[in-house]
Amino acid sequence: DGTQVPYVLSLTAGLVPWFFFNEALNHGTMALLEYNYLVKKVVFKISVLPIIKIIAATFIHAFFIVVLLIVAAIYGYYPTIYTIQILYYSACLFIFVLALCYTTCSIVVFFRDLSQIINIALQIGMWATPILWNIDGIEGIWLTVLKLNPLVYIVNGYRSAICEKVWFFQDFFSTMYFWIVTVILFGVGAMIFKRLKVHFADVL
Repeated sequence: DGTQVPYVLSLTAGLVPWFFFNEALNHGTMALLEYNYLVKKVVFKISVLPIIKIIAATFIHAFFIVVLLIVAAIYGYYPTIYTIQILYYSACLFIFVLALCYTTCSIVVFFRDLSQIINIALQIGMWATPILWNIDGIEGIWLTVLKLNPLVYIVNGYRSAICEKVWFFQDFFSTMYFWIVTVILFGVGAMIFKRLKVHFADVL
């Protein structure tokens, strides 16, 4: 039934998680630079700074989810028990972007141009993620390559939560892949953050 979903609804369902990802990554990356006066305080636990920035982005995201539900209702897709999965996919996105931010906010302290590189990557990423287009038309090796992007799991998840009657755990392999990648990114991010943390105050 995926082909019958109106384009506007499909687009909105793709843009809502993307806006959150975009804003959370940008703000989370700059968290240490923005609050550099806190980084220099010995008693302050600076690892919460990226979390605070992403939580701030979550409030705006909640508003956009309401907009998405209204758009869905206009097209006759009313909330069902499956719609509750938006909370699960939002949590996926929160944890995924936080994992990335621990790496990016650490590196940007020493390499300020990283924020420009991230902006370019986000522009490319918007086209590489099926937001403005539908992944259903793609087959074979390209489909596999595209699905390596963890955001594909999330964007498709938002769409299925609104328009389809499937549970996230029914796609076992995609779910496992997403969480394995996210856990690895989190481990790498935590390690980089911990290694570089001792130098933050000197550079800032």
